[in-house]
Amino acid sequence: MIQTLIDPTAGAAAVFRAESTPVSDLPVLTAHVALKRLIMLVNPMSGSVDAQAIAEATTILSDYDCDSSVVELTPDDFDTQVDAALSAAPDALIVLAGDGTAGTIASRAGPDGPLIAPLPGGTMNMLPRALYETADWKVALRMALEQGSVRTIAGGEIRDTDSEHTFYCAAILGSAALWAPAREALRTGQLKLAWLYARRALRRAFSRRLHYSLDGVAGRQTEALVLISPTISRAIGEAAGLEAAAMNPADAGQAIRLAAHALFSGWRQDPSVRTTATLSASVRARSRIPAVIDGEPTLLRHEATIRYIPRAFRALAPNPDAATGAPA
Repeated sequence: MIQTLIDPTAGAAAVFRAESTPVSDLPVLTAHVALKRLIMLVNPMSGSVDAQAIAEATTILSDYDCDSSVVELTPDDFDTQVDAALSAAPDALIVLAGDGTAGTIASRAGPDGPLIAPLPGGTMNMLPRALYETADWKVALRMALEQGSVRTIAGGEIRDTDSEHTFYCAAILGSAALWAPAREALRTGQLKLAWLYARRALRRAFSRRLHYSLDGVAGRQTEALVLISPTISRAIGEAAGLEAAAMNPADAGQAIRLAAHALFSGWRQDPSVRTTATLSASVRARSRIPAVIDGEPTLLRHEATIRYIPRAFRALAPNPDAATGAPA
């Protein structure tokens, strides 16, 4: 087999021949979908991608009976590289990058583009963890290649007057978004930094209440609104849309309790949280709205709308119902 490693600094693609392996000794590709041609996009600047990732990816792909190429993404050529990969129409486009880059590429692929395998290459890795249940991109890559099937991924789209964002896991709008840096610092063992972020979040709580509506029914206020895709929500079915969770702590004590639940687990069971299903939503506030969209912090304008996307893109990932014998 020929493995192609594309070096962006070279005038043309550099071709490396991997050591020949008899086809009979190769790991077996998934039987659920044909994988003849693969392209892997690697962002070496992502949070958990090191300098050896491209060589390691090339070696792993050489173990399989398919044609594959590895492309190192560069900031100056990003759009051109992604467009070229999509235009090549591979059976699957593997992405080793952060949540934002993976989401951008998935959005460009859309429901009719090639299968997308978003590997955990960033910091939070929300979508890869939901699809592969691992933070190790090498394990996720082999899982996608050997156990992958076609999974239609739903999502949501957020628009304000300046921007458009797509999410496939969750969007946190309002003061609860201020707790995300604390949670991430805690996850990585930075206890002092987590405490500083938590203090800042608590100081700013109750100062930016949201007015929100769900499916056109208006007139409610909340500290924060969380919108969760069926990709990770088990509380609703895909036909129902997004799971919407309104968080309404009455005082600082309740806010601390809710924050503890959000930082660890069980936040849905908190009495100050109310959940329902929705196909659309709108939010407004007196000032800009802090948000965390699939792990990426941002600031929205003071008004934004959200809509459910039942078929956002197609992923190459194990079918979570396969083990139970449930239909795909």
